[in-house]
Amino acid sequence: MRKGTLNGIAALGLSGLALAEGVDGADTAWMLVSTALVLLMTPALAFFYGGLVRSKNALNTMMMSFVALAFVGVGWALLGYTLAFGEGGPLLGGLGHLFLRGVGLEAQGAIPHVLFLAFQGTFAIITAALVSGALVERMRFPAYLAFLTLWGLFVYAPLAHWVWGGGFLGALGALDFAGGTVVHINAGVAALVGALVLGARKDYGRQAILPHNVPFTLLGAALLWFGWFGFNGGSALAANASAALAFANTMLAPAATLLVWTLLDLLRTGKATAVGAATAIVVGLVAVTPAAGFVSPLSALLIGALAAFPSYYVLLWRARTRLDDSLDVFAGHGVGGITGALLTGVFAEKAWNGVADGLLFGNPMQLGIQAVAVLAAVVYSALGTFALLKLVGLLTPLRAGPKEEGVGLDVTQHGEEAYTSGEGAILVPSSGNPSVPALKPKGGEA
Repeated sequence: MRKGTLNGIAALGLSGLALAEGVDGADTAWMLVSTALVLLMTPALAFFYGGLVRSKNALNTMMMSFVALAFVGVGWALLGYTLAFGEGGPLLGGLGHLFLRGVGLEAQGAIPHVLFLAFQGTFAIITAALVSGALVERMRFPAYLAFLTLWGLFVYAPLAHWVWGGGFLGALGALDFAGGTVVHINAGVAALVGALVLGARKDYGRQAILPHNVPFTLLGAALLWFGWFGFNGGSALAANASAALAFANTMLAPAATLLVWTLLDLLRTGKATAVGAATAIVVGLVAVTPAAGFVSPLSALLIGALAAFPSYYVLLWRARTRLDDSLDVFAGHGVGGITGALLTGVFAEKAWNGVADGLLFGNPMQLGIQAVAVLAAVVYSALGTFALLKLVGLLTPLRAGPKEEGVGLDVTQHGEEAYTSGEGAILVPSSGNPSVPALKPKGGEA
């Protein structure tokens, strides 16, 4: 009796696991792994950003990435997905998938529709989280949550529709394999606008603002590179040759960027920094993202090497200005994304991608199309981000006060600290206003 029952349960289980018509098992397996890899990138970003700020803001900075998993993730499932991938017009998807209506186990390409939803959701999450790098150490957490949620719905989702969801840039022939325009230019420009709207940190330009934990940043960069294999390789949406090409290019391009960046550091100062190495890896990954499945491995090396120069020198220039893009999101993601998107129009090769050639292979028009896509992404992201920040600012203050900045956003926004000294650096009252510390020992960071 027991054996028969177990056999019956097994039979029911196997029947429940049957794939819908058109769904491929190997493709589904690869996309399950890729989705998990991309989701890992958001906690990885938390470590990358968290190590670059002062210790009194470490938790707040990391929380800015972690909460994107919730606020952007839920928003994506309920509304963002249908705005991006619902059947609609050239500018916006329809509401056919509102509240996950019609998203089940049926085939979407060669994978279950619900898996496609999840994979694309991980992109929305990390793109919104990237913007936080320009807002750290001074933005109030409630205002950030409101902005983050709205930005994922009304800036990210429409731009994703333009390129990947049947919108006008995709119809124009813009090449963006895994998010050069949709993710990196979008986030980089939004970060630039956010830094301008918020203004500089109170200590910016008056005292050294140094990373508190560079090993965290190196760990974050390593995990980002690991996750990026799913980010780029998974964007083939199948376990096929295109995924293999994107996978290889994701290994090669950042290696070339790191090599060139290290040489630039050595030539300029005689020292190669760890923060520079972590930054170089991310810039190389950003630059190859739009090109990953469209160019040869040799071209990926060239893209990675070339991308080091504009991001490196924009970063140096920014540090000499009053623009407090705290963690250089624009130099890394904005400039890196623009460089990669344009170079895709130069190095794309139909022999490798089966889709289109670029400038070097007889199709100069592709570079022009890439430039149009870049311009559209820059303008929409800038205007949309500015409008949303102003809207949120009408509802709640965007910036922490000078005293809150001085104490640190870990205590004032979260009531806890990343690190303690002895019995604790700051005694947080159990009631009352935690923004004013009850105790601050000698030597505590102001």
